[in-house]
Amino acid sequence: MNKIFDYTKVSDDCIKCGKCKTNCTIFNVNQDEATSPRGFIDLLGAYKRGELELDHTAKEIFESCFLCTNCVEACPNDLPTDMIIEQVRSEIAKKYGIAWYKRAFFYLLRHRKIMDLMAKLGWVFQTCGLKIEKENQGAKSRFQFPIEMIKDRTLPYADRKSFLNTYPEQIKNSKVEVKEEKKQKVAIFIGCMGNYAYTNIGKSLLKILEKLEIDVMIPKKQLCCSAPAYFTGDFDTVDHLAKKNIEYFETFIDEVDSIIIPEATCSAMINIDWSHYFHDQPDWRARADKLAPKVLMATKWLEDSTELADLLQTHGKKMNDIVTYHDPCHAKKMQGISKEPRKLIEQNYEIDEMSDPNECCGFGGVTMQSEKYHIAKAVGVKKAAMINKTKADVVSAECSACRMQITDSLGRTDTNVVFKNPIELIADALD
Repeated sequence: MNKIFDYTKVSDDCIKCGKCKTNCTIFNVNQDEATSPRGFIDLLGAYKRGELELDHTAKEIFESCFLCTNCVEACPNDLPTDMIIEQVRSEIAKKYGIAWYKRAFFYLLRHRKIMDLMAKLGWVFQTCGLKIEKENQGAKSRFQFPIEMIKDRTLPYADRKSFLNTYPEQIKNSKVEVKEEKKQKVAIFIGCMGNYAYTNIGKSLLKILEKLEIDVMIPKKQLCCSAPAYFTGDFDTVDHLAKKNIEYFETFIDEVDSIIIPEATCSAMINIDWSHYFHDQPDWRARADKLAPKVLMATKWLEDSTELADLLQTHGKKMNDIVTYHDPCHAKKMQGISKEPRKLIEQNYEIDEMSDPNECCGFGGVTMQSEKYHIAKAVGVKKAAMINKTKADVVSAECSACRMQITDSLGRTDTNVVFKNPIELIADALD
């Protein structure tokens, strides 16, 4: 039992007030106390004390959490329920193994060149099995298989060329020639979905930085942030990816003002969850913590550190599209970022807020999008209805996981609403 994470520290601090239940994504679906945050905490305490077997029922319970952190936000004691769920999923993975398709996916995340090759093959052959809908950057299967996680589903599709393989590593945009005047320079961490599927996000970010005359570095050896593996419990993959990225970032971090990321999940993983993961590796935790202050979501850095809002006001065009904004769980709840994207968008667009922008869209990670997809669908129905009740033409969020889930959810409704990252909206207004 000594090797089990100390769950009792959290379970003993839980006062069982129940404030976490109201906003819990999975509890609102199944109304089961066992899958409420205080239920998770109580069961994990029992597991640590040797009173609960980590059997298949426990496995099902602990894999049902969306890791949306609504409970962390509501908890008067700030208990890290998400962190202890992530820890027990590692123990579940060690005991029961990880499904073959997840292992294959995580293998690709560890090997960029093989992933590049698979993405190219996907681009060549995807039209054989998928009907591409370019307007919303989604695709549906040409064949109706009686499989829950494929049937009537809108999926992302591979672009012809990845973002990292499209642009040079160094891009000089600054016009300043006076040596004494410091030029701004940022590195871009693009994220896997932005690299292979939603490549217009990176293209749009480069356009904005060019308009701002900010120099850019596109680190070519960046790997996945490790979030998919972390949320699934594959800590060997997390260890590999996080350490490789840290070692690489350290080679250029002093040369840039910031590493900006147009993806909430990647940003939260790097500047918060890496530190959580390395809780028992103090040297690596210190290295991750040293990098963290320079790792920011793109809209956060653009709003706080540039004159982009003024540029949009003076040189941006008034757009006709009405936008509704969804707050990704890994942006608002984990990083406190919600005002920044809105401040930039509202310069050129009308914003019509949905009833609860902070409510989880239901993505939930690899497991939730595969064997527990029926739960993700149930959550997505509510978010899609919320969006469709607004006057919006576009729903926006700085997160490609949310994009994938919301696009799929909207695909089952009679709507013309499309999804765009705020970076894409801003770039459109600067045409």
